[in-house]
Amino acid sequence: MKKFLSLVLLTGVLLACLTGCTQNKARDTDKIKIMTTVFPQYSFAKELAGDKCEVSMLIPPGGESHSFEPTTSDILELSKCDIFIYTGGESDGWIDGILATVNNPKMKTVSLVDCVETIETTDDHNHSKTDEHVWTSPINAIAICEKITEALKSVDEENASYYDTQLATYKEKLGALDLKFRDIAENGVRNTIVFGDRFPLTYFAHEYGLEYKAAFPGCSEDTEVSASTVKELVDYVKSENIPVVYKIELSSGNIADTIADETNAEVMTFYSCHNISKDDFEKGESYLSLMEKNAESLKIALY
Repeated sequence: MKKFLSLVLLTGVLLACLTGCTQNKARDTDKIKIMTTVFPQYSFAKELAGDKCEVSMLIPPGGESHSFEPTTSDILELSKCDIFIYTGGESDGWIDGILATVNNPKMKTVSLVDCVETIETTDDHNHSKTDEHVWTSPINAIAICEKITEALKSVDEENASYYDTQLATYKEKLGALDLKFRDIAENGVRNTIVFGDRFPLTYFAHEYGLEYKAAFPGCSEDTEVSASTVKELVDYVKSENIPVVYKIELSSGNIADTIADETNAEVMTFYSCHNISKDDFEKGESYLSLMEKNAESLKIALY
């Protein structure tokens, strides 16, 4: 709440300089400006917009989205964009306060949790909450991309057919990815995956009928795992001859390493695509390329 109030106050201070600014100031470029909060939206927008738009990411590669606080310059840039794409839900509550004070009536917004049917999960304190990692299912990614394309066409009608073509091409790739995951899941000798980490992949598991065991529920903020939980995971890996224990990207991997030390399992990274390391970002990794890596590691885990 303190973070939310401070942001509202900050945007209030900026309001005077923002009023009319976005409509009267000459553009630095003729390209449509798209701002996203985290990596999956950025990757989708880059694929769909092609060379017609400038796409930026508010939370930098390697940044922690759960503790992120935008700067004054971040808010100023957000106020000037044509399309703003964010996850939505409880963790993005601070965005509503900012959008309410930004004077840019022509800006289109896309909230990912509004694009698909959401799933309720249980947090560390047994409270039900909406899982916001909707993009982890390629089928959901298709629905999200359709909404982003609608926004693109509404702000740039002249290039509507271009965006339709971009969407069709990307949907084919996402569809092929979905079929690959489906084939791996349906033909594996097991259907349970083990995470010595958080588990922000409910939509992925649900889509492909996978069971999972994890050190923490959902995208828990806890950093310490109980000894009983570690023992339970070690015992399960041993009893079921599980070949892979996963960690997620940007994780220390300490818990997964501990489980691997007690078993014959290999530690591998499963990408939630929530964020991306600076090195991977500079290498040009995308949602598709990271999910393809997931497909390869999933085959090892299930076969």
